[in-house]
Amino acid sequence: MKKAVIIGSGIGGLAAAVRLAVKGYDVEVLEANSYPGGKLSEISIDGFRFDAGPSLFTLPELVDELFQIAGRSPKDYFTYQQLEVNCHYFYEDGLRINAYADREKLLEEFDTKTADDGATIASALDKSQELYDILADLFMYRSMHHWSTFLNRKAFYAYKRLHKLDFFRTMHKANDARFKDPRVTQLFNRYATYNGSDPYQTPATLNIIPHLEFNMGAYFPNKGMHDITMSVYSLAQELGVRFRFGHPVEKIILEKKRAVGVLCKGKCINAEVVVSNMDIVNTYRKLMTEVKQPELLLKQPKSSSALIFYWGINRVFEQLDLHNILFSGDYRREFDHIFGHGSISDDPTVYINITSKYKPDDAPEGCENWFTMINVPNNTGQDWDTLINEARINIIKKVSRMLGTSIEPMISCEEILDPRTIESRTSSSLGALYGNSSNNKYAAFLRHANFSRKYKNLYFCGGSVHPGGGIPLSLLSARIMAEELPDLREAVV
Repeated sequence: MKKAVIIGSGIGGLAAAVRLAVKGYDVEVLEANSYPGGKLSEISIDGFRFDAGPSLFTLPELVDELFQIAGRSPKDYFTYQQLEVNCHYFYEDGLRINAYADREKLLEEFDTKTADDGATIASALDKSQELYDILADLFMYRSMHHWSTFLNRKAFYAYKRLHKLDFFRTMHKANDARFKDPRVTQLFNRYATYNGSDPYQTPATLNIIPHLEFNMGAYFPNKGMHDITMSVYSLAQELGVRFRFGHPVEKIILEKKRAVGVLCKGKCINAEVVVSNMDIVNTYRKLMTEVKQPELLLKQPKSSSALIFYWGINRVFEQLDLHNILFSGDYRREFDHIFGHGSISDDPTVYINITSKYKPDDAPEGCENWFTMINVPNNTGQDWDTLINEARINIIKKVSRMLGTSIEPMISCEEILDPRTIESRTSSSLGALYGNSSNNKYAAFLRHANFSRKYKNLYFCGGSVHPGGGIPLSLLSARIMAEELPDLREAVV
């Protein structure tokens, strides 16, 4: 049996472990932290539980698939429900939009509350689906580093429709041309943040993203987002995968143009396959220091990061739901601060995730657990202590104003996650949440492959390599990576 060593147990690493175990490999996962999941973890404070990282769940079939390929029923391990309202949007002028999952209700919401009619919204969502139908197979579900990806029927289907992909306009220009109401434009511009990019720079092709939420649905894991981690972790253990926590890898051992193992705690662990789920920049800069670095890829501009306040709130707010967005009054200025100045606007868009709305035991009775997040620049040495203090004041002021009540006296406990701690806890380069940003039309082509062309037996998965960041794409990175390796069960037969 061939041995595979996986560096890191983020959701990409966990999915890779399951896939390789199913293929007949002897799998060992080495994790620097004392827990699995990477960003997809949880914290508990004074009776409040918080999902620490990603909070939006789309494409649940990608999680289900891991159980199915292992011959298990997904429902025996992991359950979820589709949301009736994907998100609640709040604007400074008092407008509130409920993004219903039901299409007719959604169109009516825009039709009655904004200057854009339902037909315009329907057209935008149809365009988003068209982009998905053209691009998903090429950019999401296949390696972009094999000629076969570009020489098949689906690829030729895409080539005939290249004029529809909107590479040469920004997301904002496309949305501004489509919608009359600037508030609707702002809502659709928001989807650039799903991979840490700037809607005023990223190509309009990224208008593919709303399709995943509006047309395909948003979901909530019944035990919280952290249950994605724990259910896949449990499956991996059942399949015989061994986990070593508190075991940071120091080096990938390369001999004669092939990976032969890793160095961990001063000891060599031999393996026929090495998979890095670590951020690709740190994989090269820290674990492969002796090789020529792929500078063109590693020096690409990084995505935004996040500043999160985990607040225990000693009151229930009926006007809030699971996902809530309180928009900035000047969106362009907000992104200029993040990507132009490496700073934080004094009027940031605030996202509040409250899992106790669906999972009551996440907060004491009569209370709510607020995951309160703003988009911020990645870590380039800013004075974060000052920025955090200023941001906290501005967030509390904004939320209090828009909800019509002072929230600061209601904060009973607090923990903070900032770009520095994201960087140190998850080994994400500069604390960027999604690896490279997508602020130019070539960004999709400038992600590292899921395998090494120079070193045999060396593979990569996770949000910093192809196809990108976020839970669905990290899961797909593991699938694409695993497809590069032979199925040892077939070899035995």
